[in-house]
Amino acid sequence: MSLKVPNGGGPQLFKNGYTMSSGIEDAVIRNIQAVSELSNTVRTSFGPLGRSKIVVNHLERTFVTSDAATILRELEVVHPAGKVLVQASQQQEAEIGDRTNLVLMLAGELLRKAEYLLTMGLHPSEIITGYELARDKVDEILPTLSTQSLALPLSHKPLATALLPALASKQYGHEELLSNLVAEAALMVMPKDARNFSVDSVRVVKIMGGGLSQSRVIKGMVFNREPEGTVKSVKNAKIAIYTSGIDIAQTETKGTVLLKNADELL
Repeated sequence: MSLKVPNGGGPQLFKNGYTMSSGIEDAVIRNIQAVSELSNTVRTSFGPLGRSKIVVNHLERTFVTSDAATILRELEVVHPAGKVLVQASQQQEAEIGDRTNLVLMLAGELLRKAEYLLTMGLHPSEIITGYELARDKVDEILPTLSTQSLALPLSHKPLATALLPALASKQYGHEELLSNLVAEAALMVMPKDARNFSVDSVRVVKIMGGGLSQSRVIKGMVFNREPEGTVKSVKNAKIAIYTSGIDIAQTETKGTVLLKNADELL
């Protein structure tokens, strides 16, 4: 007969403040709750009529936005499960540029349903298998639900129509005006293979005092500053192009002031 000696707590493996979770009840449910909380944070900002959030970041800068990608970027999520979801939304932003909020809401809802199945006694791997089967079924059904497709080569009107829903979710009420402008700008710089289109090829210049309805597309460069001098416009002008800077590097006299004590400063 052997006598069992109780453990004395064992050596401390981690720094103070670390928490350890194990088992389905502890670890998985906690992760699901963290993701659900994150999903609920951005859920109310979904769609054209979604509410905006006031976000104050680590630099004390205040943002008012309904864009889920911006909200999450400024929130600095530290929870491991939450971080995975943030990365998924960032990937959506990089690949598509829209519907980051949908990714968060869908993931949050799938995990909420998974939580119910876990409490019924199913193992996480069984739930994952079920979701993978559902994903394959969705891949099969989605192509049959297509209502409209863009014909190649791309033309202005179909492209503007395709842009409408994405712009309406950000600028509701102005989507008609903006979709035409965006389509015009995109087609100007569109490569032969549309998949190689670079967003950086189109620049946006904000001019103080103007309204959204005055926006227009200009092919070329826009300098958002007044000309140096009194001459504002010239016809049949001769133009010189300099490939080096012509600004004065420094003034003729140096303006250095050497202070030796506090009285001189005053």
